[in-house]
Amino acid sequence: MSDNFIYCSPKNPNSHLSIKSRKFPSFPAKQLFLLGQIQGRVLDFGCGLGFDVTFLRNNGFETTGYDPYYSPNVPHGQFDTILCSYVLNVLLPEEQIQVLMAIAELLKPTGKAFFAVRRDIRKSGFRMHTKLGVEVYQCNVILPYKSVIRTEHCEIYEYRHFNQVSKVIENSCPFCFPEKDRELVTESATAYALFDKYPVSLGHTLIIPKQHTANYFELSERTKTACWFVVDRVRIQLSQRFHPDGFNIGINVGDAAGQTVPHVHIHLIPRYMGDVANPKGGVRGIIPGKGDYLEVNSNCVKCQDLTTGLHNV
Repeated sequence: MSDNFIYCSPKNPNSHLSIKSRKFPSFPAKQLFLLGQIQGRVLDFGCGLGFDVTFLRNNGFETTGYDPYYSPNVPHGQFDTILCSYVLNVLLPEEQIQVLMAIAELLKPTGKAFFAVRRDIRKSGFRMHTKLGVEVYQCNVILPYKSVIRTEHCEIYEYRHFNQVSKVIENSCPFCFPEKDRELVTESATAYALFDKYPVSLGHTLIIPKQHTANYFELSERTKTACWFVVDRVRIQLSQRFHPDGFNIGINVGDAAGQTVPHVHIHLIPRYMGDVANPKGGVRGIIPGKGDYLEVNSNCVKCQDLTTGLHNV
């Protein structure tokens, strides 16, 4: 996981002040423990003051706590169980998606994450903190994951990697049902990223909306935006892992454009100096002979005025 995943926004600087003052384990931690859902190596993501961490350690679990304000050492490696309790409710949507992707990256392929969200928030938005006199943000959160516990005040969702979840309705689309042994690069609520099965370069990655739609232009604006959040995050991942010198980004729409799988996917292709003889024109090279669009025109006044003798025609 990238060390650059910090999710606090300048628009929402006081999210850490929404922490509840308690000195005992939370309802989600206790309930999941009683149900036997806590397994293996555990991460409490957004652990606050760490009372759930202490509770789980006292019950024999190897547990790491992470919180950008109270326990800011970024966790490394992957975990069998991840708890994220009451974090998403105090984050803006663009912050929430970063948390979802960070947890997907920290979760083992066969692991489970549990997102606990409040169900007693009546109105979403900023409000004045009654004790501290600063604005804090709160919102309702609904996730497209399996709900395992719901009360009047709390709901707990179970998350597993998209390629590990059994689907009720099956079709032949390889992006609706990616192989379980494929490495998932990251995932949000509505999109995920996998390394291309037939890469054209080291680190070639596909960013795929979970919605089964063939035409990119038919996606909702919300889904398009979610895909580009994933593109940005994957670019950071690939830069840190493979150190490319540049990137090509492309989407094929329709048979004439070379689309072979009728499910939207964005290609993020790392590029390396010297990987082709002449990289000029970049994505223009998909049509042979159109890549290098700089040429000399001896009859052009603009060309004659340029010291290089080149004109963008």
